[in-house]
Amino acid sequence: MRYLFSLGPLWIALVAAFGILVCSAPLFAQVGVVVSVGYAPPELPVYEQPLCPSDGYIWTPGYWAWDGDDYYWVPGTWVLAPEVGFLWTPPWWGWGGSAFIFHPGFWGPVVGFYGGINYGFGYFGHGYEGGRWDRGHFFYNRTVNNINITEIHNVYNTRIENVTVNRVSYNGGQGGIGARATAQEEAAERERHVGPVAVQTQHMEAARANEQFHASVNHGKPPIAATARPAEFNGREIKPATSEGRYRPPAGGGGGPEHVPTHASEIQPHEKPPAPNTGDAKLDAKYQQQQQKLYAKQQQEHQTLQQQQEREHQQMQKKQESDAQKQQMEQHHAQQTQQMEQRHVQEQKDLNEHQQPQQHANPSRPR
Repeated sequence: MRYLFSLGPLWIALVAAFGILVCSAPLFAQVGVVVSVGYAPPELPVYEQPLCPSDGYIWTPGYWAWDGDDYYWVPGTWVLAPEVGFLWTPPWWGWGGSAFIFHPGFWGPVVGFYGGINYGFGYFGHGYEGGRWDRGHFFYNRTVNNINITEIHNVYNTRIENVTVNRVSYNGGQGGIGARATAQEEAAERERHVGPVAVQTQHMEAARANEQFHASVNHGKPPIAATARPAEFNGREIKPATSEGRYRPPAGGGGGPEHVPTHASEIQPHEKPPAPNTGDAKLDAKYQQQQQKLYAKQQQEHQTLQQQQEREHQQMQKKQESDAQKQQMEQHHAQQTQQMEQRHVQEQKDLNEHQQPQQHANPSRPR
């Protein structure tokens, strides 16, 4: 099950709720908070992988997260799998037609879709080439992982060919990765899986609290890009970014993007227009009738769209569709909502312009 929240002052509370939800989610469901942002995350920075701390740890690549005002870097780190046989599907950003939508990562027996993004170290866009489970033990591919073979003996060497070097950190939209989920990746989201474990949530919260990890401060080049263990931001096994990820905040900077409505339920009903006051009672009555007719029409369209979207949400939940299908529906709802709002604004503007010349045509009358 997935919930879509809009950005706002409640973000900190939502993040806290996210930590609680993902830690208590049952094995057969993924619970996450999906946020939308009006501009793209920075490119992925270049960094080295810290040495694997011990047998059984699986690499989770770094990614850009959002705190309500700014992107911040969550360093890559080694994490113990919550269950034998489980692999990590990294979180990813995807263009939703009007904003960038964040998709939380999860643990499961099969790696799901992560936007086709090349996070490196085995996560080259689809699947995972950094290791595999065999008879209850995790075996590491040394060609893409930093492993101390004197302590960890379950290793192998498989070279990865034809990997496209690309630091783009989001899927879809202008300049984004054009990958689409395979049938197997879509199925992974319907299979048994869990959200991030507690140490991953703590790791994310520690990164968010560190000002140096915020893109507005580090300009896409975080001072700590990777750590050996979650939330450990000091010691020998921390790795800085060696190359920055291109950062393009919106013009004016600061304050985060404007809210972009994605459902009709998020739009407040328009206020009734003020009564016309041209000084001509007959003309005022005509104008008011036109305004009320437009207002009633727009209110009905708003209510109809909201009810339609709510029905589609309920139908999607009953059918237990994949997250990819849910994302497609959310994109469609966002487009519907914004097209309706733009149309309503334009209709009001056209009516005002239609009435205004008639008011100006009789300047001797008070307004």
